[in-house]
Order: sequence, then C-alpha cells, then structure tokens
Amino acid sequence: MTETGKSKRGFIRRARLMRPARLVAVFAITFCLASPQAFAQYSGMSMRTGPSMNVGPRININPTIRYSPNIRYDGYDDPRPRPRIIQELNQGPPDDGYTPRRGASKAKAKSKPAATDNTYVAKEVLIEIAGSPTDAQADDIARRHRLTRVQSQNFPLTDSTFFRWRITDGRSVDAVVRELVAGGNVRAAQRNNIFKLQQNAPPAAVKSEGDPLQYALSKMRLPEAHALSVGADVTIAVIDSGVDVTHPELAGVITGTFDALNNGEGPHHHGTSIAGVIASHARLMGTAPSSHLLAIRAFGSQKSGAESTSFLILKSLDYAIAKNAKIINMSFAGPHDPAMERGLAAAAAKDIVLVAAAGNAGAKSPPLYPAADRNVIAVTATDQSDRLFAQSNRGSYVAISAPGVDILSPAPDGKYQMSSGTSLSAAYVSGVAALIIARNPEISSADVRATLTSTARDLGPKGRDDQFGAGQADAFSAVSAVIPAPVAAASDSTSKR
Repeated sequence: MTETGKSKRGFIRRARLMRPARLVAVFAITFCLASPQAFAQYSGMSMRTGPSMNVGPRININPTIRYSPNIRYDGYDDPRPRPRIIQELNQGPPDDGYTPRRGASKAKAKSKPAATDNTYVAKEVLIEIAGSPTDAQADDIARRHRLTRVQSQNFPLTDSTFFRWRITDGRSVDAVVRELVAGGNVRAAQRNNIFKLQQNAPPAAVKSEGDPLQYALSKMRLPEAHALSVGADVTIAVIDSGVDVTHPELAGVITGTFDALNNGEGPHHHGTSIAGVIASHARLMGTAPSSHLLAIRAFGSQKSGAESTSFLILKSLDYAIAKNAKIINMSFAGPHDPAMERGLAAAAAKDIVLVAAAGNAGAKSPPLYPAADRNVIAVTATDQSDRLFAQSNRGSYVAISAPGVDILSPAPDGKYQMSSGTSLSAAYVSGVAALIIARNPEISSADVRATLTSTARDLGPKGRDDQFGAGQADAFSAVSAVIPAPVAAASDSTSKR
C-alpha cells in the first residue's frame, strides 16, 4: 500500500474514534477548505475568491456587559450586594412555567410558592351583629362556627356590634365568611381588610435652620384665604398613625386623642405630618391653623409601612363621630370594604365631610377605598409645576387635587420633614373644608364638596378629568364663594346707643 493510502486509512480510523460533533466539524472544515464557493452557497452569504472579499455587514460584539449598580423596587434601592444580584440574573427565567434544559436535574425545577394575599388579615373574620348581643349570644355563634372571639366594638351609628373572630383550623377566610352568611345569624360577615397610609417613601429629614418655601401656600392662595377664615373651632378627626401632640407646630390644637390599637406605640412621621399640614402655626403655616384636631391612632408601624384594619378604622370612625367631628381626614387606602362603606354612609348622613387620599398605586391601579366611596371626597396630588404626582391613582372617583409632592411638615420629636404622596393632598383639602365651615357653620357637607370642586383651578384636559378631578383646590376662591353666616342681631338697647 502506498504512503498516500496509509494516510487516508489512518485518517478514517481516527475519525471513527471521534465524537459525532467533532466528526461533523472535521468534515465541515475540509469541505470549506476544498471549496470556498460551495461554503458561501451553503451559508447563504456572498463570498468571492481573490484579494477582494465581501462578507456582508460587520457585527460588533461588546465583551463588557454593563449593569446598573442597584436594582430599584418600590422606590427603594435593592440592598443586596452586586454579586448576588448578578448571580440571580444569571439563573435564567423564573422557575414558574420554566422547562429545564435536556439533561438538567429535575430536582432543580422547583415550583414557585403561591403569593400571599396581604390585603386582609389571615385567619380572621369580621362579623356584624344587629343591636347589642349578649356575650352568651355571641359565644353561641362562635361555637357553632368554630371560631375564637378576639375583640368587639359596639357601633351606635349603625345600631350594630362588630366582632373580630379568629379561625383556629384550616378553613379559608372566604369559606368561613360564606358559612356565616348562609347561617343567617349575623347581619354581615367579611374579611378584616388591611389599609395602608398613602405616603410614597419615608420622608427626608430637614434641617431646623431656615424654612424652605412652602409652595402650596401660593398655589392654593392660603394667605389670602386666611384673611377671611382660619378654620376657628372646626373639629377635624385625623385617622392615621400616632401624632406628636407635643410638637410646637401643634400646640393648643389637639383637643382629643384616641388610640384604637391600645399598645402604647409612640408618635409616627405620617400622622404628625398630616396633622401639621392641616394645623401648623409656628414656623410653618397650616391650612386651617385655628382648627381643632382629634388625633386618632389606628395605624401601627409594620416593616412594609404603617397599617390598619377594617375593625380598627371602624372603631376610629365611631370615636370621631361621638366627638362631633365636622371633617374626617383619611390619608390611607385599601380594598373595597362593605362594613366601612356602611359606616361612611352613616357618617355622611350626619353631614360630616369625609376626605381621603386617592392612592399612590399608579395609573393602572383599580379604585382604592375609602377614596372611591361615593360619600368621600377623593384627593390626588400635584407638584410645584402643577404636574400630576406620578404614583397617583386615576379614575372617575377623583374629585379634586392639591399639592402633595415635596411638602414640608412637622416630624416627631420637634423636627421637620419633606415628604410626598396623596396623603398630604388630602390633608390640604380637609383644611380648606375647615375654612369653609368656619366661614359658615350652617353649610352642608354636600355644599362644601360643591364649593371645593366649583372653585378649583382647572388643570390638565379642559373640565373635569380622571387625573386632576375638577382641578387644584383654591382656598381663597372657595372661602370667598361662601356667604358668611349672619351675625346675631344686636339688642335694642345696644342699637339705641
């Protein structure tokens, strides 16, 4: 056999020992070297031999992958270190619905755990019973439905008593609610919903020296409005987190306090801020500096922010109404709540002005409550340039807007803070409502609402819209539109002098 024959036989023997992939590669290379034209035809590219060769457009590959130093979520920097973030990004698509690559271990394909619904209290139901049932009657219902009694509150406004009961077995909340309603022994049953304060982020501390410009004063023409009314003697209930009642800005305006949680938690930045927007009167100018505030703590601090429940808010409404509040400020939001809806309707029937934050859940959020309740004035937020706060909810239920971005207000321990959210806007509108009522104490809650919306400064599309409502609240126009209550006639003896 010739040397050439031996070489070919050796090549074939070696090729048989190679893996299939390597064999393909060997033949491909041999094929391309033997015929460049054939390779070009196979690959779909235009290739010519000779000194000039066209290989189509150049593709540049950047070997460096850049990434943002931090991933942001919910307005906060991700605290995880970079290596862990990169590691998680390199893990590929989420496990839920992801099919592992062929040959991958099936043990790695874990199912994603079901998301926890944090819009209501787990393993609790809220029950309403007509009138004032005895302990024996309530305990009998609890035994029949295998529930443990936690707390109760009589609500004279609706002539009923609300109970918090705990589910001690594996039944779901909704299943127990259906069972209670079907039993016919209760007026109503529902989830004990969770509500959250509407401030977009923890406020930044502000140095005590010097006062930054309170742009809301000029936007709403508050100094001019104060020449006509300062909200004297109008009681406003602030259902919120704890208020620093010792803050110099609030000296003399807090006429009542109520702790629905009853756990001794101290002042909170949100509640103190809301109270200050309404009634500050030291270094800052509040909306209604001579009003009276009921500081009601219904929201307790949680890792995700201050939260409350249907039951606690109902207790707070009961206190506010019992103390003859003319206005109730609710700078919080949550799901639709039938029990609260009945409570708000009863409050409205007593001619109480109800004001709430529209919500900070963004343009795609469904309506949030209590703002979306038909008896409530829903308030959204604007910034110094009259633009809508980006996180504001939208919808037909939005009634009016007010400044709510970068608002200077009091903070606990005698300090000050800058914060943003529809919570602050609601407080401004509650304050303007107090100016209107002080101007004419006989005005109805319906007329207060009509005055606020009819005198608002139009923003956005002409007329009412789902972003700004009727427009931005104008305190001076609103107060000017109210006819003052007639002054009591002087006595005959006085008139003769």
